[in-house]
Amino acid sequence: MNELPPDPSRLRAILAYLEKQLADEETVVTYLRLQVDGVRRALAVAENRKPANAASPTPHRAPAAHSMLGPAATRAERQTPGFMIEQRRTPTGPLETAVHLDDCTMTSDRTHPVSSHEARLALTDAQLESCAFCRPDTELGILE
Repeated sequence: MNELPPDPSRLRAILAYLEKQLADEETVVTYLRLQVDGVRRALAVAENRKPANAASPTPHRAPAAHSMLGPAATRAERQTPGFMIEQRRTPTGPLETAVHLDDCTMTSDRTHPVSSHEARLALTDAQLESCAFCRPDTELGILE
């Protein structure tokens, strides 16, 4: 990085400018995420209308490690739910914030699959919350 000025007034002006740029970029990123989610939903609907013998493209999310039937299989077909942990960006790096079922539609694109044991451990952590939409805590039998 270039050398910064020594006086506080110019440093404050630079800091204010950079913070505004970050806020503006966050707005754009949020908008783009909403657009991506809409396209993914439309793609899922379109793929469900295809004939059974048509090849489908690779899904945007990797299936859970224990799922041999793939992400398109329903929880009842798999007989066991898959779980995901969602991460959010913070100034200090990614922070794990919520646990979801692997077919939850209320997640961001920043998730990674975990086992039921890892999901159970994560839900007992005071900083991670259970998704109020898909309720992985209920699936795991965790009562608060």
